[in-house]
Amino acid sequence: MFRFLTGRLHQMPDTPVDRLRLLAQDEEDLAVLSAHMQDALVRVADMAFLPNTGVFALVGSRFDWLAAGQGRKQRCQVGLHFDRVLKASRKGFEAAKPEDVLNLLSMTYTVTDAPAGVVDLVFSGGAAVRLEVECLEGQLRDLGPRWQTTLQPGHAGDSAPQSI
Repeated sequence: MFRFLTGRLHQMPDTPVDRLRLLAQDEEDLAVLSAHMQDALVRVADMAFLPNTGVFALVGSRFDWLAAGQGRKQRCQVGLHFDRVLKASRKGFEAAKPEDVLNLLSMTYTVTDAPAGVVDLVFSGGAAVRLEVECLEGQLRDLGPRWQTTLQPGHAGDSAPQSI
């Protein structure tokens, strides 16, 4: 999987302290996770909903926007999962194409009948995943060291590379 996401792997020295580990239990928390996951690359095959356990999980390659603000272009493998998921639906991509790569743009949470709600994962090209949840319980965790990349994601309308 690393080869697919990076081409040539250039490991960056890091320590476990450098690795993100975040929880989301409300809209503000999810906004923080969303900011860190913006422009994460996710293969369709690396997303799964496990209805018997109520878990939706994915593994991707996130761009480190904090490092980019300091002039370093880095990515790292990341795991993201949501618990207490009642239903998962998708649009704009096919499960039958597991090697397709999606670019995550944002994640939002909308309360429907507190504490229940909907988590929307929005990808470029109109693709999306919608999770109906009992309550918001999300976790993000870096799974390994960062590596150097030559490309920084950009968006239509950007006048310069984004930094945080």
